[in-house]
Amino acid sequence: MSQLRITDMRFVDIVGAPMDCTILRIDTNQGISGYGEIRDFSNKFYALWLKRLILGEDPCQIKKLIRKLRQFGGHARQGGGVSGIETALWDLAGKAYGVPVYQMLGGKSRERIRVYCDTDVSGKHSGKDMGNALKKRLEAGYTILKMDLGVDLLLSVEGALNAPADILQKMREFDQQELSFGISEKSFADFMSVPHPFTGITITETGLDYLEEYVCQVRDIIGFEIPLAIDHIGHVSWQSCLKLAKRLEKYQIFWMEDCVPWFYTSQWKTLSENTTIPMCTGEDIYGIEAFRPLIENHAVSVIHPDVLTAGGILETVRILELAEENGIAAAIHMAETPVGCMAAAHVCAAAGDNLLAMEFHAHDVPWWSAIAADGTGPVLKDGWLYLSDRPGLGIERLDDEVLKEHINPKRPGLWLETEQWNQEWSHDRIWS
Repeated sequence: MSQLRITDMRFVDIVGAPMDCTILRIDTNQGISGYGEIRDFSNKFYALWLKRLILGEDPCQIKKLIRKLRQFGGHARQGGGVSGIETALWDLAGKAYGVPVYQMLGGKSRERIRVYCDTDVSGKHSGKDMGNALKKRLEAGYTILKMDLGVDLLLSVEGALNAPADILQKMREFDQQELSFGISEKSFADFMSVPHPFTGITITETGLDYLEEYVCQVRDIIGFEIPLAIDHIGHVSWQSCLKLAKRLEKYQIFWMEDCVPWFYTSQWKTLSENTTIPMCTGEDIYGIEAFRPLIENHAVSVIHPDVLTAGGILETVRILELAEENGIAAAIHMAETPVGCMAAAHVCAAAGDNLLAMEFHAHDVPWWSAIAADGTGPVLKDGWLYLSDRPGLGIERLDDEVLKEHINPKRPGLWLETEQWNQEWSHDRIWS
């Protein structure tokens, strides 16, 4: 075991799993490979430029390696390189020692993991349409549901939004482009990169009426007993979010997610102190220190890290523990392939009592589980995920034939060589 060394890192980019996803594989001199994943809609270059720092190293020395890599991570998709490599190292170490990752984290706190199901309805639709879609999730056995509820529903409703005319026009053009899949990555980034307080967009009473009626229609169909969270409110002010929250309190919303950017702690605290709906954020935060202000100021009721942004498996466990110490509940954001799903699942297995559930976004992707060969992927049944006692993440190998069918045409190639990254060098020290 002490002679185990990292020899290579390779990638495959796929689409529709359920997002655009990048899987990485770290190989060793003993034929053991570990799988990781880079956060959805990110890029493998976040990991490639770190390859030079792990070649020739013992993959089982995870903390030592992550101390070298940690400084190169960032928030949102920029955390994908460090987080993906860390995940692959845990998979490798578990396979080398013959134990599941959760066992190396201290053992299982639960035998099964509750999964909450995110639900989308495309195009122009009503609350009844969403209610019927959510009802199908109920019939499939899910015990927590989530849906989008935000300004995109209001773009065709006259008088629902208040903003300068040119901004409203741009929003409507953007929405039409997105619906027709004609939007470019640059247009998307330009449009979505203005923080909520600076867009000048607010929801009018007409808009609030519409969104309240939408939720009322949903509750009429699914009832009030099932927990229902809401997400993607839109780039509007915290004042509009608070008005919406006050309107929706009677509909027993489980949590209200990403109302404002995560780094506006005082705005989150104001929201939390002025509505009975629990506030939730965290999927774009890298590292425990960035979570600390939200948690220690009790600015939110639910913390929501994504393992593939937060810094990986161990860092996410630490974040959940800090939240539990401060009386904050936790849910795990997860919109990834079976590799990212299993990384999140092992965190959930080892988590404390404050874990509510883990997200699942691939219910409608029929080939999703087939990515993991020989039936070694996640086992989901009736709204629960069951872990095996297989080593590492539990996925013995991926099915290359399935991957080939879904390779991203913009980033073709299956496990191609990356030797050009082996000898890159930079004076990485951040202090003098």
